[in-house]
Amino acid sequence: MTTSTSTSARTSTSTGNRGETVHPASPAIDTESVTALLERGRRLATPVLRAAVDRLASPMDTVAAYHFGWIDAAGRPSDGDGGKAVRPALALLSAQAAGQPPEVGVPGAVAVELVHNFSLLHDDLMDGDEQRRHRDTVWKVHGPAQAILVGDALFALANEILLELGTVEAGRATRRLTVATRKLIDGQAQDISYEHRERVTVQECLEMEGNKTGALLACAVSIGAVLGGADDRTADTLERYGYHLGLAFQAVDDLLGIWGDPEATGKQTWSDLRQRKKSLPVVAALAADNPAAERLAGILAADAKKSEDEIADFTEEEFASRAALIEEAGGREWTSQEARRQHATAIAALDEVDMPAPVRAQLVALADFVVVRER
Repeated sequence: MTTSTSTSARTSTSTGNRGETVHPASPAIDTESVTALLERGRRLATPVLRAAVDRLASPMDTVAAYHFGWIDAAGRPSDGDGGKAVRPALALLSAQAAGQPPEVGVPGAVAVELVHNFSLLHDDLMDGDEQRRHRDTVWKVHGPAQAILVGDALFALANEILLELGTVEAGRATRRLTVATRKLIDGQAQDISYEHRERVTVQECLEMEGNKTGALLACAVSIGAVLGGADDRTADTLERYGYHLGLAFQAVDDLLGIWGDPEATGKQTWSDLRQRKKSLPVVAALAADNPAAERLAGILAADAKKSEDEIADFTEEEFASRAALIEEAGGREWTSQEARRQHATAIAALDEVDMPAPVRAQLVALADFVVVRER
């Protein structure tokens, strides 16, 4: 796969100063509609999610509650940031796409959210991330063992929530969720292995991100429809929308992982560069045919021979210089354009599903939100 680094179609991304907007496109967002969809997802899913977490043995229930932002590290009630809730919102819309009320999608919304948070708990530990949602991560507060155990427990709960419905549709939904989870784990394994490789192709990176992010978003936007009795063709088409939406989502995440404002993202400055991640901007920059790409390749090859402690001792200026080379080589612009391409492909899939026009409009609004977010 070749990578274009032309600057003729420069998007709304900034020139590289931290804290400026990094999103790749500026569709007219119906902010009020999106906020209402996300809030509805939280309102309907959170009570069921809390009840599921209450099933866990102590101290896993407390650790999970901390992770979800319901309590602080001392166990006091908290209004911590529980995340964007895009997946629950998609699951409820999925049920409506099949002609059912949004409540039909609630078990699917909760199951997907449990799997998503299982992956976050494990990813934070594997990546050594100390901050998530502006708070210390679970492994940092409660230790690695609890992060592993609670993550495993959330995955088990996800399947339990679906299977206890006892319907044929629940069995179909569980199959889709387990396949998506396996792909998510595949993606995390690929992501880790790529950190130790000098070169990764753009296609390999897209495959990894399709597994790690696209698979679960694809499941989220089909699972409500399946629970509502939709046929496999409808569910598969909705999954296609979710898969490409996931790739757009991850492309924006990759931009934020290098150029995002820590005040908005809740992560360290240059977080993906600190972890030596082969994210899309890095891979696309290395694939370019220009002097900046050659200089970047030499620097990253030397970095690969350094220990984690040596990387941790880098100054802000050293990370900033690497980010600047990625941008000069074209990696930032290419990733912005890729987010736009994946967004357009996702929207096109919706035309193949017979659904109420307001539901389609809401799915479009959520897709637009994904590509302009700043956290």
